[in-house]
Amino acid sequence: MKNCIAAVDMGTNSFHLLIVRVKKDGSFKIIDREREVIRLGSRKGRELNIISEGEIEKTIDTLNDFNKIAKFYGAELRAIATSAVREAKNKSEFITRVFDKTGIPIEAIEGKKEAELIYLGVKNALNVFKKKILCVDIGGGSTEFILGDKGQTVFAESVKIGAVRLSKKFFPDYHLTDEGIQACEKFIDTQLDKVSALSKKYSYDFAVGTSGTILAAAAIVHFRRFGKFKKSLNGFSFTKDEVLDLTDDILKCESPVDRLSIKGMEVKRADIIPAGMLILRKAFERFDLKRIKVSENALREGIIIETIKQMDEASLMHV
Repeated sequence: MKNCIAAVDMGTNSFHLLIVRVKKDGSFKIIDREREVIRLGSRKGRELNIISEGEIEKTIDTLNDFNKIAKFYGAELRAIATSAVREAKNKSEFITRVFDKTGIPIEAIEGKKEAELIYLGVKNALNVFKKKILCVDIGGGSTEFILGDKGQTVFAESVKIGAVRLSKKFFPDYHLTDEGIQACEKFIDTQLDKVSALSKKYSYDFAVGTSGTILAAAAIVHFRRFGKFKKSLNGFSFTKDEVLDLTDDILKCESPVDRLSIKGMEVKRADIIPAGMLILRKAFERFDLKRIKVSENALREGIIIETIKQMDEASLMHV
């Protein structure tokens, strides 16, 4: 199959494979996708700075599986790693071992680059080219804040607060305590001080939310509002009150099993969603958001778009 591209977003919480067919006009159609929960850096120490032996082995197995799927479509696979890999003390060993066992070179990108790729993905999902938007992407290891104006990145910042990172730090057994919740909120505040200039200095037309925590929250809110699930939540928006109500309900559930009683809760996210919702609630407060619109596109679509652009530039050089 010609003109296919495969991208892997090697996130802290999960790996996502996206395979697309590129059309003649440079747009693309998704033809396959896979997801595997990995939780890089979650098993050793209090920080996300050591990737364990088991996590390395799981990464190798997962990427080999993803590569088989990519080869079926005749697609070259591009793998981008984010927070957990770029911070790991054994980053070099991890990248070398994975390459030796899979033949896949891993690009460990910086937070600013991650934010810019997320914005590329969002621009492909929502009609934001004439708008100024604040994009919030809550991942496993970090949260990205992007201010985009008419398609251009004005501000891109990656903050070391993510659902896996904060769960490990403040709720190590995924059980909630009042002390843990208060300490987590204080930590988020401290980290968000690094982007406080964004709320004071800039205005924006609306906010966009991407990735795991926000998509999970949107799915639950949609069910609460309409009594049914929706396959695609792209463009769906929800309010501050809905975020506050959902966060309160989640924080009342002390254990992951308790959280599964919430209709629409994803089984594989029930353990880390309290930390993610604390980040989302704080983002609403910090930036005085009234509502947020969902983009189902994020980093992996951004990787695809950048790769298509690079291919176009390379072909022009050979003309």
